[in-house]
Amino acid sequence: MLEPLGVDEATFAVYHALLREPDSTPEQIAALLNCAVEEVHLRMDRLRKLDLLVPTWTNPTIEHAVHPRVGLSGLVERRRSELNQLMGELSQAEASAEIMAEQYNELLTSRTSGDVEVLRGRANASRRIEELGSKARESFWGLIPGHVDDIVAPAEESPDIPLLERGIRMRSLYLQSMTVSKAGLEFAAYMYKLGGEVRATPTLPMRLLIIDREIAVMPLNPEVESAGAVIHRSPSVLAVAIALFDAYWSRATELFAPEDREDNSPLTPHEAEVLRLLAGGAKDEQVARLLGISLRTARRITANLSERLDATSRFELGVAAAKRGWV
Repeated sequence: MLEPLGVDEATFAVYHALLREPDSTPEQIAALLNCAVEEVHLRMDRLRKLDLLVPTWTNPTIEHAVHPRVGLSGLVERRRSELNQLMGELSQAEASAEIMAEQYNELLTSRTSGDVEVLRGRANASRRIEELGSKARESFWGLIPGHVDDIVAPAEESPDIPLLERGIRMRSLYLQSMTVSKAGLEFAAYMYKLGGEVRATPTLPMRLLIIDREIAVMPLNPEVESAGAVIHRSPSVLAVAIALFDAYWSRATELFAPEDREDNSPLTPHEAEVLRLLAGGAKDEQVARLLGISLRTARRITANLSERLDATSRFELGVAAAKRGWV
């Protein structure tokens, strides 16, 4: 139990023996502990380095084990000082990491002006969009005018899944040509069953992402996908982007009916935890605090579950969830 102080079990055994039998020779201690004399000498050297074995005042040629209250307290203080120094170094490293992250963002952003970030190249744009998506709090909307081969990856590898699991409201608008293919339709269906909203339309003007209705991501050049992206935060540009999205969304075709969403499909981790907390009598505010999400997100997850189970009250929600074995 003294290992955090640098005193391992074997060293402590020698120290304890010297405290009990202060006049013992190394050979006698070796016999007492049933170990080699060389081992005792090694442990005594370790005790000297820890200032637990020191010369006596009256005869420097004779050594004695320091009283535990004095010796071990000294080790505690020494260790505390080392830990404080390490904590200081850790804080400096953390600050340096934050500076490096900011510098990295500056490298990704080739030009920043007010509420605008310009990201050159597809790789830089993808990394920055991934970072912004991981910080989404409420919603993530997208106009996605891509071909099926550009969009559809294995459904279980989709970057949308972590967002849906966190209760982020996702709206994805695809080209009808993408959903004509079997792979494209299966991908869209998978996202829908996880809670995403999915629609399709014959044409789309360009790729557009809107995060929390606060950030709009547009292509640097709509004709050249590899050119990069522009991130806008200004209210005027956001208003235009949201209006554009709403205009296409309102005219798009619903791909699936409510009954297509499997009521018995597995819950996301957030949904399961929300149900567990609600079943225990937690209020929306407590759910939000315990899960580290916003109150609005907690209420939206509850509302989605109520709609999914056709429940009009917390009681009905609990009963319906219990019938399905979800709580």
